[in-house]
Amino acid sequence: MNNIKIKNIEKVAERITRAVKNKERIILYGDSDMDGICSVVILEEAIKNLGGDVFLVVFPDRENDGYGINLRALDFLKKEAPALFITLDLGIGNIKEVEMANAIGFEVIIIDHHEILNRIPNASLVIDPKQEGDNSKLTHLANVGVTFKLCEEMLQANLSLNVKNNFLELVALATISDMVAQIGDNKIFIEEGLRSLKNTFRPGLRAFLHILGEGEVVSGGFLKIISSLNAAESQDFKNESYELLTSSSDKKCMELAQKLIDKTNYKQQIIKNIVQEMEKRIAQKPNEAIIFEGDPAWKLTLAGPVASIIAAKYQKPTFIYKKMDNESCGSVRSLKEGENSVDAMKSCADILVTYGGHPKASGFRVKNENIEEFKERLNKYFKK
Repeated sequence: MNNIKIKNIEKVAERITRAVKNKERIILYGDSDMDGICSVVILEEAIKNLGGDVFLVVFPDRENDGYGINLRALDFLKKEAPALFITLDLGIGNIKEVEMANAIGFEVIIIDHHEILNRIPNASLVIDPKQEGDNSKLTHLANVGVTFKLCEEMLQANLSLNVKNNFLELVALATISDMVAQIGDNKIFIEEGLRSLKNTFRPGLRAFLHILGEGEVVSGGFLKIISSLNAAESQDFKNESYELLTSSSDKKCMELAQKLIDKTNYKQQIIKNIVQEMEKRIAQKPNEAIIFEGDPAWKLTLAGPVASIIAAKYQKPTFIYKKMDNESCGSVRSLKEGENSVDAMKSCADILVTYGGHPKASGFRVKNENIEEFKERLNKYFKK
C-alpha cells in the first residue's frame, strides 16, 4: 500500500474532530448513488465513534435537480447556517454553488474523487486525489475509498476491527458499484469487505442476506444487493438506501430490502424496454461515431444503466439524456481504452450548463437549444 497521504486528509480529519469537540453543527450532503450513500454512512458512523453527532444528512433528488450541489437544496438548508457543510462524491464541479454556500454562512469541505475541470471551488478544504499537488497516487479510488481513508485518519487507534469491518463491507459494495479499476487499495477493499459481508452485523445488509440467501450472495449475489441499493431514489432530500443501511430495526430493514428488490425488478423491465427502443433508433444511424439519444419520457435515474448496456454492446461513446422543459440532463458511458468522455465534453464546455465525472462514466446538463450543436461537436471529436 502507498504511504503518501491524500492531500488535505489530515487537515480535514482535524477540522471534523474539532467540530465534534466544539459541538458544531455538521451537515453531510452526499450524492444519491451507492458511492455517495456509503460515503455518508461511514463518515457519519466515524463521527459518532468520536462521540459526535451529524445534525442533518441530505441527498439531492437526481431526477428533478440533477447532480451535485443544487440551488433548491441550498435554499432548503440556508436556515441551518452556520454549519460545517461536507459534500461527499460531489462538489468538485460546483464552483457557483460553493460560493453561494459560503455566502449563506456554511464552511464547506469537499470530499470527491471526480475529474477536476477548470478550477477547484473556493471551499475551506478540498479532498480529491485528482487535484494538483496530490502525490498519493490514489486517483483510482471510489469516493467511498477516499472517505474510508479519512475515517482511518479521524479514528486512528480508536478504529476497532469490528468498526473497520463494518466500514469495509460498504466500501467493497460501493467500489464495485462505481465501476472503478479493481487495482491496488480497491482490490484489497473488495476482498476484505466481501469477506466481512458474510458475517455482517448491519441489519440492512443482513436483511438482503436473508431474502437473497447467504450462499448466493457470497457467490456473486452481492451484485443483487448493489443493484437493489442503487434502485432507491431521493425524495425530500431523504434516501431509502441510506435509511436501510443505518436502521437498527430488523423489521424495518426486511420491509425496505424487499421494497428495493421489487423496485429493482421493475426498473430492470423499464430499462429493457428503453434499450429495445434505443436499438431501433441506432439501427437507423449506423455511421455515427457516437450514440446520442434522449426522450422526455425516460427517467434520468435510468440514463446511466441504459448507457452502460448500450456502450458495452455497440462499443461507442454513449450519451443518454432526459429532455426536460428548457434543459436536458444525461449520463455518458465511454468504455474503450483511450476514450475520455470528460475531455470530449470539455471541448464543448462553452455550450454546456455543467458536466463532469470520470473518463468512462460522466454526466452533463445542456440547454435544449444547444443539443444539436452538442451532438455534432461530439461526433466530430470522436471521429478524430
